Amino acid sequence: MGLTYIEGVLTGPAGAKATVNFLVDSGATYTLVPAEEARALGLQPKRTVSFSRADGTAIERQVSECHLSLPQGEGHTPVILGEPSDEALLGAITLEELGLVLNPFTRTLQPMWMLLA
Repeated sequence: MGLTYIEGVLTGPAGAKATVNFLVDSGATYTLVPAEEARALGLQPKRTVSFSRADGTAIERQVSECHLSLPQGEGHTPVILGEPSDEALLGAITLEELGLVLNPFTRTLQPMWMLLA
């Protein structure tokens, strides 16, 4: 198994843009924007959410929202406002909102098979 990265362009509320190299993490709930990019984009916290890390440690992070453009699609998504040591992650909610799924064999993002039921 390997790691999958994808480049995306984030747009803040005032139109500022940042290009970010995201680790695709389908096990993460939210997308995480590193602290430096979040500040540059002018992202403001909307709420605080409690999370559990893989080791079981509980943490709280502030959540905002922004526009994300990937080669496979674009849209608005909630994002965790990262702290200085946090790495950019592309999480499951963003993948679902954009109708994408990570193919674990080819390590590429592909359109999701969607049911209207």
